[in-house]
Amino acid sequence: MQRRYIALAGLLAASAATPADLTIGSATEPLAIDPHFSRTGNNQNIAMQVFDRLLSADEHLQQHPALAESWANLEPTKWRIKLRAGVRFHDGAAMTADDVAYSLERPKTIANSPAPFTGNVSSIASIAVVDPVTLDITTKEPTPDFMEQIGPVYVVSRAAAEGKKLEQFNDGSAAIGTGPYKFKSWAHGDRILLSRNESYWGKKPDFENVTIRFMSNDAARIAALRSKGVDLIDAVPPEEAIGLAKMPGFKVFSTASARLIYLALDTVRDDSPFVTGTDGKPINPNPLKDLRVRQAISKMINRDLIIDRVLHGSGVAAGQIAPAGVAGHDPSIKPDAFDADGAKKLLAAAGYDKGFGLTIHTSNDRFPGDSGIAQAIGQLLARGGLKVNGVVAQPYNVYAGNASKQTFSAFIFSFGNTTPTTAPGLKNMMMTVNAKEGTGVFNRLQYSNPAFDAKMRQAFGEFDLNKRIAYLQEAARIGFGDLPVVPLYFQKVHWAARDGVRYLPNVSEDTIATDASLDR
Repeated sequence: MQRRYIALAGLLAASAATPADLTIGSATEPLAIDPHFSRTGNNQNIAMQVFDRLLSADEHLQQHPALAESWANLEPTKWRIKLRAGVRFHDGAAMTADDVAYSLERPKTIANSPAPFTGNVSSIASIAVVDPVTLDITTKEPTPDFMEQIGPVYVVSRAAAEGKKLEQFNDGSAAIGTGPYKFKSWAHGDRILLSRNESYWGKKPDFENVTIRFMSNDAARIAALRSKGVDLIDAVPPEEAIGLAKMPGFKVFSTASARLIYLALDTVRDDSPFVTGTDGKPINPNPLKDLRVRQAISKMINRDLIIDRVLHGSGVAAGQIAPAGVAGHDPSIKPDAFDADGAKKLLAAAGYDKGFGLTIHTSNDRFPGDSGIAQAIGQLLARGGLKVNGVVAQPYNVYAGNASKQTFSAFIFSFGNTTPTTAPGLKNMMMTVNAKEGTGVFNRLQYSNPAFDAKMRQAFGEFDLNKRIAYLQEAARIGFGDLPVVPLYFQKVHWAARDGVRYLPNVSEDTIATDASLDR
């Protein structure tokens, strides 16, 4: 495809008869095009443009019918799903209930996924194809939020995907979806090309061709936007957002997100790889296993200072998995206040009045300020009495895999809430890892708390919405009271575009061409 840069006048005059192209400068690159390979945002930003899901989420996380047009709970463990008729894959084949059944069974066959969809489909006992647009699904036990669980799973073509490996998705031969854009090509480390699906069942996107350029360097993305080498950029650093908003010819689109930035602590192993004595030698037992130590670390962190100085105000202090507005948020759980004296007392009570050594790991290109946040936390912990042996930053495509392998002792990560309730997030991030049950799929710490698990199971089986939310709140109090992860803040996110292009900001932080439009 020959790239076309649309002049401002052309953009303003564009209409359905004058197709426009869009070039996006993206901070992150996917690991694979296979939509079931990873639930991480870098993968999903591509997947949701090429593939559809049973339910779609709007910019406020509210779910709406997509490929699933309607559904009913026939019995406590039986669901009937009616699919949208007339939907076709990019190769022209009709999408049927058999494709959906295959797509719900496929995630558990994906190997080496850093963030699998297995938790979304773990409650399924069996699937029966009733007719081309009807499915009957039986769950292992009553599952009130069943549609919320399976709604985000992408639908692929059985004919195109069955038996295929990542390579066939990456080269496009298996990347056949029903989404608003068709996958054209991927030049690793450079760009992905998409073209509009002219037969799309939903609203037709404004842009005929989309180029997504991968630019992990913040300065490079800003420069590309200012020179009009790209039309839209994501992950705009907070300080740059302030400047671009004042600059003629550009617009900034911002929102408070539902992404939690947190510090994960190794609470499981007696010997933790990056925990030492003050002399730098290995120490056993691991101090992070002591709740008082974790409480001390949380009190050492001045969240407001980090938000103000490092993030230029682009954050909201956090004490739990999801912000207000997401069902299951508990208003009684407050972010820990900065308390240096209280932290020292807790360390002394735990027997570490002289501290211990700790290395902090982080990504350097996953979200705005990630490496700066790690440096700030390192300084705060050092002031609080710990010996910070180092702060190590890695590219996210390397870092994510290492974090999943328990390579680190203390590391900064994020969790993006993309559902109307906290249930999937708590299940995936904090429940005991159990592949058979599909719990703990993002539990990179291997954390396990039977009391937390029990309360979550009560929530899973409760059809009364108010009672289910109360159980989720109780689970949150147990889990975040134990501090296997130290919540830091919910980030505010920014996109920027040149005049003539608009972007609909969303709390999920998705950067997708379907949320971009011509500013007519």
